[in-house]
Amino acid sequence: MLLSDNARTVLERRYLAKVDGNVVETPEDMLRRVAKSVAQFEDDPQWEERFFEVMDNLEFLPNSPTLMNAGRELQQLSACFVLPVEDSMEGIFETLKNTALIQKSGGGTGFSFSRLRPNSDMVSTTGGVASGPVSFMKAYNATTDAIKQGGTRRGANMGILRVDHPDILQFIQCKADPGEVTNFNISVAITEEFMEAVFAGESYNLINPRSKEVVGELNAKDVFDLIIDMAWKNGEPGIVFLDRINRANPTPLVGEIEATNPCGEQPLLPNESCNLGSINLAKMAIKEGDAWTIDWDRLEEVVEIGVRFLDDVIDANLYPIPAIQEMTYANRKIGLGVMGFADLLMRLGIPYNSEEGIELGRELMRFIQTKGHAASSKLGEERGSFPNYKGSIFEKTGRPMRNATVTTIAPTGTISIIAGCSSGIEPIFALAFTRNVMDNDRLIEVNPQFEEILKEEGLYHPELIEEVAKRGNVRDLDAIPEELRKIFVTAYETTPEWHIRMQAAFQEFTDNAVSKTVNFPQEATRDDIRAVYELAYELGCKGVTVYRAGSREGEVLTVGHKKEEEEVVRDEAPTRPTPRRRPRVTTGQTVRVKTGCGSLYVTINSDEHGICEVFTTIGKAGGCAGSFSEATARLISLSLRAGVEPQQVVKQLKGIRCPHPIWQDGRQILSCPDAIAHVLEDYIKSNGGATPAPAAALEPTVSRPAENSDLGSSLFTGGTCPECSGTMVEESGCATCLECGFSRCS
Repeated sequence: MLLSDNARTVLERRYLAKVDGNVVETPEDMLRRVAKSVAQFEDDPQWEERFFEVMDNLEFLPNSPTLMNAGRELQQLSACFVLPVEDSMEGIFETLKNTALIQKSGGGTGFSFSRLRPNSDMVSTTGGVASGPVSFMKAYNATTDAIKQGGTRRGANMGILRVDHPDILQFIQCKADPGEVTNFNISVAITEEFMEAVFAGESYNLINPRSKEVVGELNAKDVFDLIIDMAWKNGEPGIVFLDRINRANPTPLVGEIEATNPCGEQPLLPNESCNLGSINLAKMAIKEGDAWTIDWDRLEEVVEIGVRFLDDVIDANLYPIPAIQEMTYANRKIGLGVMGFADLLMRLGIPYNSEEGIELGRELMRFIQTKGHAASSKLGEERGSFPNYKGSIFEKTGRPMRNATVTTIAPTGTISIIAGCSSGIEPIFALAFTRNVMDNDRLIEVNPQFEEILKEEGLYHPELIEEVAKRGNVRDLDAIPEELRKIFVTAYETTPEWHIRMQAAFQEFTDNAVSKTVNFPQEATRDDIRAVYELAYELGCKGVTVYRAGSREGEVLTVGHKKEEEEVVRDEAPTRPTPRRRPRVTTGQTVRVKTGCGSLYVTINSDEHGICEVFTTIGKAGGCAGSFSEATARLISLSLRAGVEPQQVVKQLKGIRCPHPIWQDGRQILSCPDAIAHVLEDYIKSNGGATPAPAAALEPTVSRPAENSDLGSSLFTGGTCPECSGTMVEESGCATCLECGFSRCS
């Protein structure tokens, strides 16, 4: 197994068996363990050897749970699960229990919260009111926070809400600020009716899922603008085209697809799971004479082996709950995908952002889809079609089919590090970058294909690599010939249109969906994101995820150096702000908030410059709670008059916990400082200080009270790895550490 040092580090940290913290197996031992476990139901021993061979050659690798758990006590081999969230307290918390079991075993979970009645809707059994989908998302989020998956993977969730749900505005904004919903990706399930209303500038109806009645309406374009605004700010929510997904549902009589796995590439029915694996296309290049081409014969062999491997995983798997085993056996869905596509293009001398690149992607996926379906059909003849074959889209063809779906383009963050190739169908993130190791040493990581081509062309030199590491690309590097510069294209040099066109090319021949991130430069506008969303809809994508560089706090993976003038500013002595005088007359409001220490009264006052002071009252004068809240308020007032942005004050206070949290109006108040933050945040919004431009007009006409949005945070992406402080890359809707392999989703 030809592994890089980085790949070996990832394997040792996350995949290889340990006893008392010490690694007790080699990478080859791991592959033998996996091959033997997956092939246990095969009659012919050749399959164990063939499974081992394709993995040992790094031509094919299964999803992480299979590598981690096959042949070991846990034996949970699937990466993707979707669970139903029923509109009852029993159903909600039964699913929460099952989520804990799945995430403990290393799986990621997806949910549609669209069946839940909206906030402030009636609950007939108690005479009370419902708290709505977002509040229950937070309960699920807290459970994920408490679980470290099998000691090797952090929990990951996908939360989806239909665009016609009455709580859609709160959902769209639930990850606007740090603090909550940190373990969720979120996507809005968009209908074609909604999109047509967007284009026509018309309103659309909001439907109460409990009563199925129309309870209000919103202007579709304003809602679309709000989705775009939030995606511009932090990359979420994504969108999924629900009608399009269900038109491709292979078993429509079994049920309707409502949700996907955490990265969106695997639409699944409730209680369905799927196991994934990816072919390393970089290994499919072969040199004939002086030219490189694709080894189509070997690719066909690996496709057949991959399909059989993934079908065997279904039987070798130990499922966390019986309902998932039943549904998985009934449909036998698998997801064979690819990685190393950008490396293959580079090797063939084809720019990613070119018509030739798009056409090759389409041709490759058509081939894999055709050969994959043929392999599944052959297995159907040998072993029988999946049990829900009757009534499926395959029944009318008369062709046996072992698996209801065969192909998926998944994120391959960690396994692509092991394979030493580019992730999924993404362009190269950086041709070279610098990472810090122990004792402040610097280590330059270089893309293997880039390095090999430079050496073949006689261009390789340490000083050149150092320069590329500073830039991340070779766009303006005269030392690289222009024809090669066109081939060595990186993610942020690839315009959003090319990203979407490549995604659409692969989606055309993919049973499930395509996980891909459309990378935007920091200066991208909201209109740029709008254009991508509309193009994704036009070209037949099943969903889309965007990420604007630098849009999430804590992003550290950058290529190149800071501007010199920025360095100069850091060397200068900081200026000390002086608080402005308190005016004689201020205007404001007082809000009462319930806390675990009693009712807290928060007064916020403004002058002509904005918010200038905060007063608080709680309990009796001289009490402990009162003194602390008064001190907090005085420091807040001082900061505001010294020019600190109110949003920054909110960010610092929000999420602080005390021993006595309490719920009020569907929102959890964690402490007195947290309560002050919520009041301050609501004040800012009501006065236009923090609300996205279109949101002011987004007041649905509904027959129930509206609630202020409860804002949460983005799942840490593009930031520092929480395990090794390494660099995180945002690709395919998934953040992966380039150094230790930590990933939230693969």
